Amino acid sequence: MALLPGLLITAGTACAQQPYPTKPIRLIVPFPPGGQTDIVARVLAPKLSDAFRQTIVIDNRAGGGGAIGTETMVRANPDGYTLLLVAAGYATNAALYKLPYDPVTDVSPIALVGESGFAIVAHPSVAVMNVKELIAYDKAQPGKLNFGTGGTGTSTHFAAELFNQMAGTRMTHVPYKGAGPALIDVLGGQIQLNFGAMPTMVSQIKSGRLRGIAVTTAKRSATVPDVPTVAEAVPGYEAVGWVGVFGPKALPKEILARWNSEINRVLQLPDVRERLASDGMEPVGGTPENFRALLKRDVAKWQKVVKVAGIRPGG
Repeated sequence: MALLPGLLITAGTACAQQPYPTKPIRLIVPFPPGGQTDIVARVLAPKLSDAFRQTIVIDNRAGGGGAIGTETMVRANPDGYTLLLVAAGYATNAALYKLPYDPVTDVSPIALVGESGFAIVAHPSVAVMNVKELIAYDKAQPGKLNFGTGGTGTSTHFAAELFNQMAGTRMTHVPYKGAGPALIDVLGGQIQLNFGAMPTMVSQIKSGRLRGIAVTTAKRSATVPDVPTVAEAVPGYEAVGWVGVFGPKALPKEILARWNSEINRVLQLPDVRERLASDGMEPVGGTPENFRALLKRDVAKWQKVVKVAGIRPGG
């Protein structure tokens, strides 16, 4: 009988030293199923499940432009069993809304998964062929050009407002309840321009139904190489969408490092790269420190855009 306490202590110690993970891991996607962020999660989850030898459970927690699911992760125990896969709208939300968490200090950036740009497209009836002509047209007839986006506060809206500020244009924003209605109206000529996600815009540009004016990335897109970048006419301009993985603040360093390593490895797999590319996303990877630096830059950049443009929630 005297051996029993010692046996219990030994068993408890062994249990405490079990390697992470010992149970399924929840990956929160703060958007409904079917969107780009959810698609990326479902591409990565099987590979990461194999790597960790535990099920990665995708938990779609939509609402508040991603804030509801994000807050769930922020408030979770920082033990590596609740993580978040989120898009660049995370940074625009931080610039536009008063959030119940600090978007930079209350999270542990783990890895930048991928980046994708936006495209500026015009209805063929609009007499502009490139960014320089677009700027000249707008300055000659200020306020006449209307551009559509998927709504106030979206990444495409902020990309357009950044363009207005850097190019000195005064194009008028027409917010829609989603990217689909905005696309329908620019195709129909009800609005002259649209700032939209690359995967959707590429097919319209290639078909000739819309004219590709520019892409918002620093480099030209391999899928539409004849479409210039905004920066070729407006030096320093760049607006990029991204998807990345966060953990709660105080996530143990060894868990953060392992997740970063596994995500970087998975992003080098040919089938993963091909699948992400088919959705218009360039795999990136990199260090947690680089991802945190990107996050801080984006939040600061979009806060400035919000202030200068006077953007208000729901406005």
